[in-house]
Amino acid sequence: MSADPFFRQFFNLPNQPMERKTQSLGSGVIVDAKRGLVLTNNHVIANAVQITVTLRDGRQLEAEIIGTDPDTDVAVIRIPAENLTEVKPANSDELRVGDFVVAIGNPFGLGQTVTSGIVSALSRSGLGIEDYEDFIQTDASINPGNSGGALVNLRGELVGINTAIISESGGNIGIGLAIPINLAMQITSQLLDKGVVERGYIGIKTQDLTPDLAEAFGLDSKMGAVVVSVLQDSPASIAGIKPGDIITSVNNKNVRNAQDVLNQIGLVPVGNKINLNIVRDGKKVSVVSVIGSSQNANPTGMVINQRLEGVTVGDIKENHAYYGRISGILVMNVLRDSIAWNSGLRSGDIVTSLNHEPITNLAQFLRMVNNYKESLLLRIVRGNTAAFLVIK
Repeated sequence: MSADPFFRQFFNLPNQPMERKTQSLGSGVIVDAKRGLVLTNNHVIANAVQITVTLRDGRQLEAEIIGTDPDTDVAVIRIPAENLTEVKPANSDELRVGDFVVAIGNPFGLGQTVTSGIVSALSRSGLGIEDYEDFIQTDASINPGNSGGALVNLRGELVGINTAIISESGGNIGIGLAIPINLAMQITSQLLDKGVVERGYIGIKTQDLTPDLAEAFGLDSKMGAVVVSVLQDSPASIAGIKPGDIITSVNNKNVRNAQDVLNQIGLVPVGNKINLNIVRDGKKVSVVSVIGSSQNANPTGMVINQRLEGVTVGDIKENHAYYGRISGILVMNVLRDSIAWNSGLRSGDIVTSLNHEPITNLAQFLRMVNNYKESLLLRIVRGNTAAFLVIK
């Protein structure tokens, strides 16, 4: 009765807050015309209840999410359409600083817009934007709404996916960032095959080789990453890697810093072998390690309960919009067509309670969820709305 608007007005009761729906704009690139596959950013569609794609010819189509990878901000969606035109990918490893590029997108919802510039820098990392960073930096004008759009070379080939700008005002100041297409297509391949991205892992933590550390280790070069710790019984431990080792290359690709190690190892398929060149006690050593799965290596992020099979969760990190504003855990991945997926759970959701018990952190959630044998009642926050989901 108290929910009735007339009742509330008669007794001068304050109105109940109404659920508010919001819209956001972004861009995307058709990478497979036959299957209707569109590449975009995870942050463009992460909390979407409905995704509408507007094509150049004016057609508007509802899209479905194929898979997302928040760690690299890559997402793949599909549209049911014919007579599409795809953009051919280039080899982004062949890009050079100074190459001319063109950014295409939908800035501020104005419609398809083209801007030009050059590649200002390559392999930008350590920016705290994503967990896995290897950005192309460009001065081509990129603004809000360009996210997910194409960065192409002068042959019209796709070299990157526009993803971010560095700006205090939120507008373009000549520093735009794009995900290299080689990385984006690697992620896309895994999302299409498995629905999730399986991260490579060998069980080490590293830090940047600073000038002071290089001097302390007696090294002339300032390029590399210092092994800080090695997990017991991990692939790295079995391979003989030790704390204090300096990693200088992975599979003959030079390592500049700790982020390079994370990027290069994280995208090697599980089960493959990698070669690491290291410096130990002033001597050069070559080590071969087998790539393990980060999901097996870090079970704290994997849910064991059968009803949440295929779900990966984690604590809310400092760079997340909800950090410090809400208690709960972040849904990082949901395997497509899993029980949780079919019940409505999506990556990007914040789980705030389990069977009416408030959730404060990941460790608590894992302890609780694995004790329940019956159905799970989750309260989630998605964007500006909250909802309950029952997972049976």
